[in-house]
Amino acid sequence: MAEHQQQHHHPSRQAGESLKGMLPEKGPSSSQVIAVITLFPVGGILLTLSGLTLTASVIGLLLAIPIFLLFSPVLVPAAIVISLAVTGFLASGAFGITGLSSLSWIVSYFRGARAKMPEQLEHAKRRMAEATGQRTKDMGLTVPSKAHEGGRGGHEERRT
Repeated sequence: MAEHQQQHHHPSRQAGESLKGMLPEKGPSSSQVIAVITLFPVGGILLTLSGLTLTASVIGLLLAIPIFLLFSPVLVPAAIVISLAVTGFLASGAFGITGLSSLSWIVSYFRGARAKMPEQLEHAKRRMAEATGQRTKDMGLTVPSKAHEGGRGGHEERRT
């Protein structure tokens, strides 16, 4: 039973030791203490101001609701018209920017194509010249040989 109690307390010692390993061995530095002392009142003041602002906003909204209800036949259509106008301006701007960027891309594409055009034409001319030259050379060799063969074939047929 004594062994069981020792084993039972042993895991708690390990947990305590691992917890001590997580905590810093010494206390906070003086700069950390000064930061907490300085920032605690500032945080409190800002939290108080945010609460006052929220309270004032709620009171102002409660006072403005009757005015909104009285003028809603005017305010709702006005809000719709303003939102449609803003949407129209944003859409026209987006379409304009899209059109300008498309035109810019097309112009730059054709400028790039023109810059490459002479190089491509020269390459095509060289290939055509090579192909034509090779074909002419082949034809030059083929025509006399065919003529020669034709001449032989014709003489042989006449002899027989």
